[in-house]
Amino acid sequence: MKCKFFVAAALFAVACSGKAEVIYGQNLVVNGDAEAGVSGWNGYTGYSMVQSVDYGNNWVLPTQPGPVNRGTKMFAGLGQYAVGTQTLDFGAPTTQNTSYSLSGWLGGWAAQGDNALFFVQFFDAANNALGTAGIGPVTPQDRGNQTGLYYRESVGIMPAGTSKLSFWLSMERLASNDNDGYADNLSFVASPVPEPGMASMFLLGMGMLVGAIRRKSRAHMS
Repeated sequence: MKCKFFVAAALFAVACSGKAEVIYGQNLVVNGDAEAGVSGWNGYTGYSMVQSVDYGNNWVLPTQPGPVNRGTKMFAGLGQYAVGTQTLDFGAPTTQNTSYSLSGWLGGWAAQGDNALFFVQFFDAANNALGTAGIGPVTPQDRGNQTGLYYRESVGIMPAGTSKLSFWLSMERLASNDNDGYADNLSFVASPVPEPGMASMFLLGMGMLVGAIRRKSRAHMS
């Protein structure tokens, strides 16, 4: 009984192991919640920089739609167009299939069309573009013409050979004097996709592990 239990546990451990160049399961966006001001973000030539503002009367009230864990700050625009960008270099191309979730809370002010976009570009080690993914905009119609932030998410598979990620946050002003494109809790999380053989080993290990636990439980009860 013990032998089978340890074999199952070993198969389970092997299925979950493996060296990865990417940090899996963690948000790879630096200061995606604006709580540290604009630290981690860089401006882009010819455009205004995004700004970090306090939730409140001039922006989004704490009682208006937005993330539950919104903290005290969020991103807003400046000027006609505002852009913030940051780049993450893995140091080596990805060597296994990797899924991702790009997400964030985006919005604007009342019936105004000011909006925000958040997207990622995938590059290889030679800085060749491999693809893009993005979320937004959240239109006044999406918001029911009310001020607030709404959750958006895009999921997919990272292009093979990705070595760098370039994140872009942009706000566009279409009405009034303020750029009321809003964003908060921006996130990019990568997850390894098990190879077919590894997935089978994982399921086998889990099945043996669960079976051994059930048999052991029945033995104690009898």
